[in-house]
Amino acid sequence: MRYLSSGESHGPQLTAIIEGVPAGLTLTAEMINQDLRIRQQGYGRGDRMKIESDQVQITSGVRHGVTLGSPITLVIKNKDNKNWGHVMAIEPIDEHDYEIKKVPRPGHADLVGAMKYGHRDLRNVLERSSARETAIRVAVGAVAKQILKALDIEVISHVLQIGKVSVTNYSTTISTIQAAIANSPVRCVDPDLSIQMCQHIDEAKQKGDSVGGIVQVLAENVPAGLGSYVQFDRKLDAKIAAAFMGVQSVKGVYFGDAMMASSHFGSEVHDQISYDQGFTRMSNHYGGFEGGMTNGMPVVVQAMIKPIPTLYQPLNSIHIDTKEVEESMIERSDSCVVPAAGVVLESVLAFELAKEILEEFQSNQMSSLIKAVKCHREAMRDF
Repeated sequence: MRYLSSGESHGPQLTAIIEGVPAGLTLTAEMINQDLRIRQQGYGRGDRMKIESDQVQITSGVRHGVTLGSPITLVIKNKDNKNWGHVMAIEPIDEHDYEIKKVPRPGHADLVGAMKYGHRDLRNVLERSSARETAIRVAVGAVAKQILKALDIEVISHVLQIGKVSVTNYSTTISTIQAAIANSPVRCVDPDLSIQMCQHIDEAKQKGDSVGGIVQVLAENVPAGLGSYVQFDRKLDAKIAAAFMGVQSVKGVYFGDAMMASSHFGSEVHDQISYDQGFTRMSNHYGGFEGGMTNGMPVVVQAMIKPIPTLYQPLNSIHIDTKEVEESMIERSDSCVVPAAGVVLESVLAFELAKEILEEFQSNQMSSLIKAVKCHREAMRDF
């Protein structure tokens, strides 16, 4: 299974084409829209979310609510495009009819992207490098989630830290997390710390600043044996880490209790093996992986999210033509994207797991895939 996406932040639409989804999967636009709505929520989001109300259109690959096995095309219209007229016009126009962006933002793709592709208008870079692209990635992940759901695999995210406010005591079961974050504007399991996180975001917003944090993404009931130890590029945790790092603002990824394990003795961190109607582990410090393969324990991944680089009290930068010091440009932006980033990373994890399952148990039909995974689970249990 693979996909390709296209579209600019203020262009007409975002598009994705997914290939390799088996036939026979129940799929409707509303299943995808549920995740798109959650992505747009979260304390600290900017004015763009007041304009967009993301709704996906499925334009191929599905008939009467069931996948056909052919490529699936997903489209999300950008409502804000109507406000960008000449700026995002497809046809040639006079450059005097719109503002050309010349002062890059520190921490953004603006400058290096312009250098790489030879652009003298930084908008040619920022439109595609914008995190607006993650909307279509969530749509793709929602399709992957339906595949996983058919295999009794669930995925969820929650916020561990925003700025200096962090959670240290929390459950690692999806059902408990779902209940705990239901009423939290920052998707945090601790109601008191949720309030403190919101206050920290408010503080950053008042200063014209931004704030980052850490999210945790979990998947339960993942079969043992996905991935492989035989080549570095077949290790599933490596694939997941690479995919996470491909999400805007993610600057670090670790599995399980890796941050703790790096400073403890091996006797304290290795997950001891036990047997109870199948092999299991007495702990899950390694986040469900051993040797690049899933071991049957929940997959647990943390991602560190940097503060986003658009600041309303901008940092100094350099004009790309005059080479003079100027304040970096300001684009409409959020104060904090950590909760939304967690929703995006849910989709990324879901896609990587579904992709690996379809590679391991190649099937053109969902019914065959379900049988194959069931047989595999039984073989792992009876080993």
